[in-house]
Amino acid sequence: MMSNKNITKRQTNAQFCYFHSTLMGSSIRCIAKWRKTHLQPPKTLLVLFLAISFIYSWLLVVNKQQHLNGSNASLPNNITILLWHWPYGTRYSLAGDVCLKDYGISGCVLMDNRTLYGSADLVVFHHFELKLHKQHLPVHLRRPAKQRWVWLSLEAPQNNGNLSPYNNLFNLTMSYHSHADVTVPYGKRLQRKKPGLDFIIPKNKSYEACWVVTNYQKWHKRSAVFQELNKNLNVQLYGLSAKKPLPKEALLPTISRCYFYLAFENTQSPQYITEKLWRNAFQAGTVPVVLGPPRRDYEAVAPPNSFIHVDDFKSIKALAEYLRGLTKDPEKYNAYLNWRQDYMVKLYTDWRERLCNICPIYRQLPTQKVYEDLRAWAKW
Repeated sequence: MMSNKNITKRQTNAQFCYFHSTLMGSSIRCIAKWRKTHLQPPKTLLVLFLAISFIYSWLLVVNKQQHLNGSNASLPNNITILLWHWPYGTRYSLAGDVCLKDYGISGCVLMDNRTLYGSADLVVFHHFELKLHKQHLPVHLRRPAKQRWVWLSLEAPQNNGNLSPYNNLFNLTMSYHSHADVTVPYGKRLQRKKPGLDFIIPKNKSYEACWVVTNYQKWHKRSAVFQELNKNLNVQLYGLSAKKPLPKEALLPTISRCYFYLAFENTQSPQYITEKLWRNAFQAGTVPVVLGPPRRDYEAVAPPNSFIHVDDFKSIKALAEYLRGLTKDPEKYNAYLNWRQDYMVKLYTDWRERLCNICPIYRQLPTQKVYEDLRAWAKW
């Protein structure tokens, strides 16, 4: 019979092998050494050690693979954002650490897998699909105590429809408007570190003005302004409404041939300034004629002396005369493009970037907020 001392010694050696073996191979070597030193262990104990070593090694491989794939949602300091449904049905890849790789934002994990709902810090819902009843809120699921729901819309309030069904459900708002908890503009100006000499004013100006429009409605203010302006100015009309659609690659080159672009918003609402200004006009290298919120809202975000506001003129005829005069005076016309030496324009078009930008301000967001009347918030 084996003494208690020998039994204790064998148990100690076995525990040493278990705790200090990190991979399957080292575990087997440790067991072999132990068997050589002592008597043949029972088969069940050997099988147990081999099984534990195999499972532990397998977990190490899985964890390494998850790290390589960017599956780091479970790390303690990460902020996890679940996008419940993709805006307008267009899905983008979330493979890898998207926020760090593409936007230099660490500790921010984006997910669109609804089975991970319980682990999300924030769940973002795009309103357009909710309004059309193409998507629905998961009100049947238990919401974790620290989880917050985010209402996302980049539409003007008049176009959001009835918001009363969403009262007492959302904790945060995400919109282009500066009053939102998370502000996501369509674009912004950036100060150049050095004077920019890379922009060359297009010389191929063939038309006085142009307008790309998909949603043409007679009752829109912009439609009436266009009709009056077109009586006194040569305006080229493009888009689905004009039965002259432009493919994506032809959009900016076509607009660049015009002296002016009609950056007319479909709705006049505070701070509602869309890609019509940032992309269609500024990126095409033309001068925008804007119709939307008041001049002060444009001045707050656009480069100085970079646009012409419809409201500055006593009549549309007077506006047309002013624009035509600029086409004949290169010095005055180019003055509306000189801002490019000191500023450049950044567009926000990728929903992933918009979501990633939540993370740097996450700690400053309110933690106990609930929108009892979402409609009241949207009335600016």
